[in-house]
Amino acid sequence: MRNMKSILAAASMACLLSLAPAASARDVVHSMGTTEVPDAPQRVVVLTNEGTEALLAVGITPVGAVRSWLGDPWYDHIADEMAEVTVLGEESAVNLELLAALEPDLIIGTKIRHEAIYGQLSAIAPTVISERLRGDWKINMELYAEAVGKSAEAKAAFDAYDTRIAVISAALGAAKAEEISLVRFMAGRTRIYLKDTFAGNVLSQIGFARPANQDRDEFVDEVTKERIPEFQGDRLFYFIYETGDGAADTSAAEWMADPLWAALPVVSAGKAQGVSDAIWNTAGGIIAANVMLDEIEAIYGLPSTRQ
Repeated sequence: MRNMKSILAAASMACLLSLAPAASARDVVHSMGTTEVPDAPQRVVVLTNEGTEALLAVGITPVGAVRSWLGDPWYDHIADEMAEVTVLGEESAVNLELLAALEPDLIIGTKIRHEAIYGQLSAIAPTVISERLRGDWKINMELYAEAVGKSAEAKAAFDAYDTRIAVISAALGAAKAEEISLVRFMAGRTRIYLKDTFAGNVLSQIGFARPANQDRDEFVDEVTKERIPEFQGDRLFYFIYETGDGAADTSAAEWMADPLWAALPVVSAGKAQGVSDAIWNTAGGIIAANVMLDEIEAIYGLPSTRQ
């Protein structure tokens, strides 16, 4: 009799479910194809750092995310909002078992990191994949916002950001003619950052000039100490990717102790300045972009455009 009641209950539930309206969904075109996603996903997982900022900016806290490149486990500027979010490994090493256990209804990633595991991700939940990273944070945010049904919120965030850019650019006036050099120190390697980078993109939007050797729509130049003279600009911003073992700080100190560094006119003029790697490079999203604008305002003595 108990089995019969169970069968009847299950049948009744199945009938009710069949009568319930199907959850609405829509197609989103992305770098790996077209994916049907729910109209209002409730459990979103994000596998890029810039994607995390995009979601937070449109009012969505993910249930799971890859850890920040710097921080324990999140960048300081988003840590409070991410306090309850499950850490899913790193961008380049996602914990798929933990991800699946979260039972997401949407996964967001990027082709440059996740092409090889796209099939596994798609088997867990609908997955939307951006093409690449570097200077594409606005393009990617537009895609992610479409995927989560928050395009209007993304447009509002872009409008506010673009307004800040316009006001700062106008306030800088002739100061935009300063050629800005960007350099990054890491353990075992040093790079000049060109225009197709996060910081390079923001500087270009403002209208800053770049030294001739850096005025290229490319990613980075790996350099040796003999090429320190190529760091020269009217102003030099450098950032250090320090992961906690001190190796990057040691490397940066060694480069700055080199006579070629001391011989740079920008250094002797006191216009070589360290800035946050998290804000100027690795976070890579709209929240960091706004903090970077805060710092540029402070550096150039401009009034704040924060709303």
